[in-house]
Amino acid sequence: MRAASRRRRGADAGHGDNERWLLTYSDMITLLMALFIVMWAISSVNVSKFDQLKASLRSAFSGRVVPADVSVLTGQTSPLDHDGTPIAPPVQPGATPPVVQVNSLRAQISARIASAVAEQAARADLDNLRRIAERIHAYAREHHFDRLIRTRIEERGLVVRLLTDGLLFDSGRAVLKHEAVPLLRELASLLAAPDIPNPVRVEGNTDDVPIHSPLYPSNWELSTARATAVLEFLLAHGVAPRRLSATGYGDQNPVASNATAAGHALNRRVDVVILRRSFSPKGS
Repeated sequence: MRAASRRRRGADAGHGDNERWLLTYSDMITLLMALFIVMWAISSVNVSKFDQLKASLRSAFSGRVVPADVSVLTGQTSPLDHDGTPIAPPVQPGATPPVVQVNSLRAQISARIASAVAEQAARADLDNLRRIAERIHAYAREHHFDRLIRTRIEERGLVVRLLTDGLLFDSGRAVLKHEAVPLLRELASLLAAPDIPNPVRVEGNTDDVPIHSPLYPSNWELSTARATAVLEFLLAHGVAPRRLSATGYGDQNPVASNATAAGHALNRRVDVVILRRSFSPKGS
């Protein structure tokens, strides 16, 4: 009995050892199935979701935000190709945002340099105008033209006032008199100097006495013709044409009352205006 019992237990134990490989086999099959499932999952990536993830990561690490209307959903093939918008750094409440002062400092320096250059040019301009006025006064005193010439420095420049009576023109005419040639030649030589680049405007003026003649139907034509005659003289004596201009004001720009004979004489004049280089006439 005991021997038979031992034989049965030995047979049962041998049968258990022979079927243990089934456990190993089932474990291997399970692992293979899991491997295939993982491989299938990897091969089925959602490309659009992956691109959006890539764009988000790129945006986060580069400090730029891709606009909401630019994505693969709206036809953009690659959000990473878009420049994006810089992210503004957060500002704490009550804190003063940092200010980059490099450009501001550079602008201030440029403005100061420009101001200094402009001031120096204005001083040189004024010195030139004063020198011209002094030379004209000296010439007028030497040749006894003092009563027929006036000079004045105004905002627009140096005004050389030439009275027409007895100096430039006969009454009602626009032909230069011989007595005016030496004075105008001296004025032209001053204006043609290389250190005087200022524009020159010749302005003709008359009194309020109407004129009616075949050549000059009104004082407008007479004043303009007289200004043009002086301009042509300056042009013929070396003053550059680009610096010259002429205009006639008729009786609309008086410097004295037309109620007296003296006032009439003062209003009949030609003004040669050496303009400041910084002066900009209205409407020009």
